[in-house]
Amino acid sequence: MTGKELAQQALNVMRQSYSPYSKSKVGAALEADDKVYLGTNIENRSYGLTVCAERTAIGNAVTNGARRFTRLAIATSAKEHILPCGACLQVLAEFCDDLEIILVNGEGEIKNCTLAMLYPHPFRSKK
Repeated sequence: MTGKELAQQALNVMRQSYSPYSKSKVGAALEADDKVYLGTNIENRSYGLTVCAERTAIGNAVTNGARRFTRLAIATSAKEHILPCGACLQVLAEFCDDLEIILVNGEGEIKNCTLAMLYPHPFRSKK
């Protein structure tokens, strides 16, 4: 699957967003073990209970037994590209040292980065 195809899946699932408060729709497509796991943001009037699209996709992947993440596409309805929040970055870092991240804005423009670029010093437990 190409990065553009993964980005399109994130755009498609973004339409399922439950975002009545912020009106900011976000979709995520996480590639792991040659499969794609989708997620969207789910807001709550108690804002701290809101779940990001990235963590929804990660939960979907983990629930289905995936542990090796290779690429993540994040789509937003906004004009600006959005980056994963710190919590999402740390959860991603739990499963991989690095992965390609594809950002897509509401106009379909794509930017590329990596987990290591966005989060160079994740929390790691000492073994």
